[in-house]
Amino acid sequence: MVVLNKIYTKTGDAGETALGNGARVAKHSMRVSAYGTVDEANATVGLARLHAEGEMDAQLAAIQNDLFDLGADLCRPDMEMDAEAEYPPLRMTAGQVERLEAEIDAMNDALEPLRSFILPGGSALAAQLHLCRTVSRRAERLTVELATMEVINPSAVKYLNRLSDWFFVASRIANNDGKDDVLWVPGANR
Repeated sequence: MVVLNKIYTKTGDAGETALGNGARVAKHSMRVSAYGTVDEANATVGLARLHAEGEMDAQLAAIQNDLFDLGADLCRPDMEMDAEAEYPPLRMTAGQVERLEAEIDAMNDALEPLRSFILPGGSALAAQLHLCRTVSRRAERLTVELATMEVINPSAVKYLNRLSDWFFVASRIANNDGKDDVLWVPGANR
């Protein structure tokens, strides 16, 4: 369990931070960029929740918890259990990915097929969910790049890939089941 009784430690003043296994790395390392962007995605979900109610809010709360799990996964580079570790590393699971897929499918069943690209916007919740989508896509790109350099849990990448899809479909639900989507009009301002 985490105990935070002092927030600043001064250990990062030289531009380094500690990973979950205690190793120190530069704050600009690809791993820190990846899990830092996951944290940023989580903050955008918090903003979206200001506009969400009922089942949507509950699903977003579950995603926020998953994003903390994902950050814990990414901040722990050793994929095997360290013999000296007090507890096993927290890793994303196939079940978390499957839950997102099931939710995407259920939401998508209520929607008419798209016949145009849509612009981010519509309701306040839809606009926030589009922001969540773009930040989670950036987190995915950084995590995929990290995976070219280091071993990454494949479920972490899959989760991020499905997550941006979840936000896209949820944004359509938030726009009156797609009826209030803002459609792109190619060349409209020429």
